Amino acid sequence: MRVALTAKQKLFVQEYLVDLNATQAAIRAGYSQKRAGELGYQLLQKTTIQEAINQALAARQKRTQVSQDYVIDKLRQIAEQEASDAPESDLKYANKIKAIELLGKHVGAFEGREKRQEEEEVKVLIDV
Repeated sequence: MRVALTAKQKLFVQEYLVDLNATQAAIRAGYSQKRAGELGYQLLQKTTIQEAINQALAARQKRTQVSQDYVIDKLRQIAEQEASDAPESDLKYANKIKAIELLGKHVGAFEGREKRQEEEEVKVLIDV
């Protein structure tokens, strides 16, 4: 037996698809702003909400023909192109670096580095 979503829950699902931010989706769907973070989290834990989100994402992917693989492939193409900061260049270095950064984040290339930086201890000696 499948449980139907309430009108507010359906609106939450639609709003969640905008930016994948449960707190903001809860606020835009009309839930209490004070408890939006908690309520957004709770809504995402419901299997009926998860199913609705997954169905909506699949429908959007089919409709737009844009998948994660498509995005990653386009980023890879940008990362492999020649870049230059010359005015006539089609691809600037900053854009190429951003594509590489996004690909790196996708594969978790920077996770260990961030953690190590947080754990490093800095000692300062002051000679008086």
